[in-house]
Amino acid sequence: MTFSRLHKLHAAGQSVWLDNIDRTMLTDGSLARQIAADALTGQTSNPTIFEKALAQGTAYDAQLAAAPEGLVGLGLFEQLAADDVRAACDLFRDIYQSSGGVDGYVSIEVSPTVANDAAGTIEEAHRLWQLVNRPNVMIKVPGTEAGCVAIRRLIADGLNVNVTLLFAVDAYRRVIDAYLGGLEDRLAAGGDLRHVASVASFFISRVDSEVDARLDALIAQADDAGKSRLGALKGKAAIANAKLAYALFQKHFAGPRWDVLREAGAHVQRPLWASTSTKNPAYRDVLYVEQLIGPDTVNTMPPATIVAYQDHGETHRTVDQELDVARATMQALASEGISMTAVTDKLLVEGLASFQKSFDTLLAGLDEKRRSLGRAPVATV
Repeated sequence: MTFSRLHKLHAAGQSVWLDNIDRTMLTDGSLARQIAADALTGQTSNPTIFEKALAQGTAYDAQLAAAPEGLVGLGLFEQLAADDVRAACDLFRDIYQSSGGVDGYVSIEVSPTVANDAAGTIEEAHRLWQLVNRPNVMIKVPGTEAGCVAIRRLIADGLNVNVTLLFAVDAYRRVIDAYLGGLEDRLAAGGDLRHVASVASFFISRVDSEVDARLDALIAQADDAGKSRLGALKGKAAIANAKLAYALFQKHFAGPRWDVLREAGAHVQRPLWASTSTKNPAYRDVLYVEQLIGPDTVNTMPPATIVAYQDHGETHRTVDQELDVARATMQALASEGISMTAVTDKLLVEGLASFQKSFDTLLAGLDEKRRSLGRAPVATV
C-alpha cells in the first residue's frame, strides 16, 4: 500500500476524519475504499451536512416513502440520520477496536434547539445514543455553558461526546473541566473509564474570516504605515487561537488530577480542528491542516481539503511551535482594538443560528420530499 501524505499525517499523531456523510458513500463502497486507502479514521456530521445530503439525489426516497405516516419532523430526521451514522460506525468498527477506542468514531449532533438547555441536551443525547446503538458513535454537543453542564453528565453516564462550536480558549477551559469532572463522577460511581471518549472541536477558518473583516475595516481608514501593520495580521488569528488552545490541552492533561484518571484507563479529550477548509483564496488551501499538526489531535476535513492535502500537503509538527508568536499575534490584535472575546462570542451566536437555519430547512425539506413522493406528512395527535 502506498504511504500517502495522509498516512504521514497519521504517523505525526493527527487523526484524519471526514467532515461529510451521505447515504451514497455508505452504499457504493466509496467510504470503505477511503478508509482502506487514505488513513481515514473517523467521520463527522452536522445539520448542514445532512441538509445537503437529503436535498440531493434520490438515495433517501425509498425510506421516506416507506416511513410510517406518524413519523415526521425531528423523529423522521433522527431515524434517517441514525441509519446513516450506524452504517458508518460499522465501517469504522475495526479501527475503533484496533485503536483501543482512540479512533473510529462517527458523530451525530443534538438539535440546535437544545443548545442552551442542559436537561434537553442530556435527554436528546441519550435518545440518539440508544437509537444509533453503537459503541463508536459520538454525540455532538455545543460547547455553550448549558452544554458544559450536559457534557459532564453525559461523560459520567458513559457516552462519547464531541464538543462542537468551540471558538474561545476560555470556553475550551470550561469544556476540559466538564470532561474531567464527568470522568471523576463516573470513577467515583465505580464506572469504567476505558470506553469513554471525547473530542473538543475548535472551528478554525471562521475565526480568520471574522478577524480579517475587522482588519479590513481598520485598513480602509489607516495611513500607509497602518495599512502595512494591519495587513500583516491578516490570516494569523485562527492558527494563533488554536495553538493557544492546544497549549491549554497540554497543561490540563498532565499533572496530579489527570494522572488519577489516566491510571484508571481514561483517554485524553483530543482537540479536533474543524472548519479547516480555506475560505480566503489568497491563503494556501491546506493552511489549516499544515499549521496545526501534532500528537493527540484530530483534523476533520471536507472532501476537497483531503484531496488538496493528498496532492501537496506538507507534514511537520507545528501545533506547539512558535507559541510566543501566537501570543504576540493576540496581543497585537488587542492593541488594534480587536477583541477576541467579541469575535468568538459573535461566532458562537452565528454558528448556532446557522445550524438552526439548516435544521429548519432540513425538516421543511423532508416534508416537501415526502409530498413529492406522494406521502403527505401527517403529524401524530
